[in-house]
Amino acid sequence: MRPVRSIWLAGPDVWLPDFEAQAARQRTHCIDAGFTGLTPDPVPQGSDHSSELEARELYAARMARLRQADAGVVNLTPWRGPSADPGAAFETGVLAGLGRPIFAYLNVPDESQAEYVDRVESFVGAQRDEAGVWRDGDGCVVEDYGLPETVMLWAEARRLFVIVTSDPLHDLTGLELCLEALRLYAE
Repeated sequence: MRPVRSIWLAGPDVWLPDFEAQAARQRTHCIDAGFTGLTPDPVPQGSDHSSELEARELYAARMARLRQADAGVVNLTPWRGPSADPGAAFETGVLAGLGRPIFAYLNVPDESQAEYVDRVESFVGAQRDEAGVWRDGDGCVVEDYGLPETVMLWAEARRLFVIVTSDPLHDLTGLELCLEALRLYAE
């Protein structure tokens, strides 16, 4: 097993207006647990001069940092809808493809949003059809395994913690639990 020293921290945090302060708190938790936390660089603010070249440079830099990580802690907190930040989901896939262990958490404002299907129902509307299958407004099947996230994200995480909190975008309890689990994994 590859030694775990550095951890990629993925999630919607990069989009927060106070991202740099949040990232500093995350890195401090990592240091306290004996790891180096790798956070993405802040997303450059759009301007009239934003370009595809800048986007490709951002992608290349982020991929290089992902490859440096020995493991990942992924914040799967629903963001802009019922699901995780799509960038965090992609980064989870990259880490999985690199063979890195992944631990995850998601924050919800109340217990009623702890399962994926319940969030889809709440955010976009879903109901059971005559066969008992959950479907959204377009008639598409909604995954219903009683899990907090889709199967592919849930199954890749060695541990996935669901935290009920009044501050879903800033609460770091899940990060602390993941770091504790990762420390036990790394021993």
